[in-house]
Amino acid sequence: MPKVGMEPLRRKALIDAAISAIGERGSLNVTMSEIAGRAGVSSALAHHYFGAKDELLLATMRHILAELTTDMRRALQSAATPRERVSAVVAVNFSDIQFQPETIAAWLAFYVEAQKSPALRRLLRVYARRLHSNLMSGLTGILPRAEADRAAEATAAMIDGLYIRRALKDGVPDAATAIALVEDYLETKLGERRKQ
Repeated sequence: MPKVGMEPLRRKALIDAAISAIGERGSLNVTMSEIAGRAGVSSALAHHYFGAKDELLLATMRHILAELTTDMRRALQSAATPRERVSAVVAVNFSDIQFQPETIAAWLAFYVEAQKSPALRRLLRVYARRLHSNLMSGLTGILPRAEADRAAEATAAMIDGLYIRRALKDGVPDAATAIALVEDYLETKLGERRKQ
């Protein structure tokens, strides 16, 4: 008889193990058995909770997005000005939780897989819309809408690009440098606007 309350814990353990396995491998080319072993459960139990590996990978992406959304809401609630909102969005994307080697590798693997998987593509579109919307929530208080839209698009591209660059390097991710690069762009963009 299964222990009451264990399912959420085991699901979370399987999702964490999936992130770890994907991060180590650098691709989605991992097996349910490998993920289950890392989570300390049987392969049969992993299949019981998630069915096919694709469902576990989808749940893993949803988990990463849910963590990002929770952190983003918290950060945006404490931002007092439009400029602080923009900086909060940037900082959350490079937080200690998000900007870890395993999570970075998982993001890249999901981007690649989204070219073939409509479900992952849909989740990445949701992420992209949320990122754009969160950036616009601050930028429209600073720039005219059309300029804010371009700045949000460029900032989002920099964030995604810095994840790709980070994935190609060895060593510990340097969030402070990533944040500084994006903030330098924003200050240049906003400084140009102030001069006009």
